[in-house]
Amino acid sequence: MGQKTIPIFPCRSIADTWEFYRALGFEQTTWQTRPNPYLGVRHGDVDVQFYGWKKHDPAASMHMCYVVTDDVNALYESFRSGLKEALGRIPTRGLPRVSVLKDMTYGVRQFLLTDPDGIQLRIGQQISENLDHAPIPSEPVAKALHMAALLGDSKEDHRAAARILDKLLKNGEPLTPSERLKALTLRADMALHLDDPDRARTLLSEAHAVPLNDAERAALKDELVRLEDMGASMDDRGR
Repeated sequence: MGQKTIPIFPCRSIADTWEFYRALGFEQTTWQTRPNPYLGVRHGDVDVQFYGWKKHDPAASMHMCYVVTDDVNALYESFRSGLKEALGRIPTRGLPRVSVLKDMTYGVRQFLLTDPDGIQLRIGQQISENLDHAPIPSEPVAKALHMAALLGDSKEDHRAAARILDKLLKNGEPLTPSERLKALTLRADMALHLDDPDRARTLLSEAHAVPLNDAERAALKDELVRLEDMGASMDDRGR
């Protein structure tokens, strides 16, 4: 016996919602304008459906679902490319937006995709047999980076994350090049969330100046993609 779940979400306009998901490479499976607006889209084995509701408030949306994939890297690059082609940039804040792709502490590599109506798809791939949360690091620098990422990326408490990172960068323990790049990159992202573009530019410049060898660059590939996306975002601000 096989089962499949298809989430059904509200949207303000099925036409606008279709344009967004079409840019990501989805195909249309259902289209109805009367008696009630209704849209279905599909990407591989992922089916999502929407009903039109003009009173839906994207800012208040708490709707989400989890998408499990066996190739999260390829899906991430595909969605980023589709958004860049459609929008001329990769949106990292506001609506719509796509988060960074990174390894989580509970054995999953994932990213978050949020559409123009605030509907969030959490897209991940299992990378460990152990899906329990890893313990908080005890080493001071690792702990600070962990807590800043938890507060900034997961809990969206950007100001608290910024305080931790400022302390780490100014008065904390000596940092390796990899640790310094991680701290600067995350702090630059927090500056953008806090609407401080001047600080973000300074931090991005410092991050790009951190010397890295090939092994460090390979290990920091997610942070380097994050730097690239923020740099493009800052270029858009300057136009």
